Amino acid sequence: MKSTTRVQLSVMMFLQFVVWGAWYGQLSKYLFAIGFDGGQVGNIYATFSIAMIFSPFIAGMIADRFFAAQKVLGVLNIAGAGLLFLLTRITDYNTFYWVMLLYCLTFAPTIALTSSISMRQMVNPEKEFPPIRVLGTVAWIAVTNLVGYMGWGDKSTIFYVSMVTAAVIGLYSFTLPDTPPTVKGPVSFGQVLGKDAFVLFKDRSFAIFFLSSVLICIPLSFYYAMANPALTDAYKDAFVAAHPGQALPNTFFVENKMSLGQASEVFFMLMLPFAYKRFGIKWMLILGLLAWITRFLCFGYGNANAGEWMLFAGILLHGICYDFFFVSGMIYTDLKAGDKIKSQAQGLISLATYGLGMGIGSIISGYVQKMYTTTNGATTVTNWTNVWLVPAGIAAVVLVLFVLFFKDNTRTKTATV
Repeated sequence: MKSTTRVQLSVMMFLQFVVWGAWYGQLSKYLFAIGFDGGQVGNIYATFSIAMIFSPFIAGMIADRFFAAQKVLGVLNIAGAGLLFLLTRITDYNTFYWVMLLYCLTFAPTIALTSSISMRQMVNPEKEFPPIRVLGTVAWIAVTNLVGYMGWGDKSTIFYVSMVTAAVIGLYSFTLPDTPPTVKGPVSFGQVLGKDAFVLFKDRSFAIFFLSSVLICIPLSFYYAMANPALTDAYKDAFVAAHPGQALPNTFFVENKMSLGQASEVFFMLMLPFAYKRFGIKWMLILGLLAWITRFLCFGYGNANAGEWMLFAGILLHGICYDFFFVSGMIYTDLKAGDKIKSQAQGLISLATYGLGMGIGSIISGYVQKMYTTTNGATTVTNWTNVWLVPAGIAAVVLVLFVLFFKDNTRTKTATV
């Protein structure tokens, strides 16, 4: 791959993840600030998962069959910029929900499109793609630190940042290397869903992995939707206790602290090849599940005083939680699928996890938060310990299921290649 192409793709990946990182982790804080309750917040987060279910049809059917991928990426981002502007003007729940759903339908396909555009320009994607993809994580860290430092987490400014960046990448996309359609002839509804990959379910271990992936996305949704407001409440409580009667500061730099999770994600991503060689897929997945349980216990019992280390531990565990389960899961799926159904298998896992699993998790997290929240006059208090024990319990069930029924036979397969 030419160096100029590498730079183009790196800029594309960076900008696309600025669009996402500017609003996603902070959305719940903003929605609580404008008066939405936990159930409404969970439902709004679920719009992203609904969009992820439909995104294969947009990315797979349109970009693969009719239009160049870089042009589809440009149009979707420009349309998304317009919808983001509308979101800055809406405080009514019903209207916000539908506009957010429309926006997510424009955004969700861009995740697959940026990867597809990148890999189509590469001779050796296994080596060339990671350094480009990591720019997305760097972008997420950069924009969340900006949001945290400026105190924008509970303001509509998060959408303005995303809107401007979406407009920029929308125009920039038309300068990217040409990535024309590759599919000729009819493509069935079942192929888009990944029906050819259903044969993998004959393997009990893959079926257990698939079910575990869906279920662990419920705790993942708790983290994305509720970690920011939970940490904000923890630091508010500590400030009020230490400075009674004083006005709360504009920011507690919660977003900056949470960006450490993405930093740990980069570190453990680089450690994956060594961990795979040392532990194998099964133990990597088990370690990921143990990390999920530990992080939620840390969030549940930590505080912003003597127990602040537990809050940081919960944040820093994100790298193990995400990389050792989800990224390792992608590797496992790749090894199990074989060349013919590799793409469909990955698409099926993405649809089930980011679509089905996180959709269910977003709704559950919202209603759990609402269930453990009480209002007394103008004061609203959430029992975050009880909230975090729910995803910890779900992760524990998944761990038991996984330990009892999953068997790793990929090492034998790899050794015979």
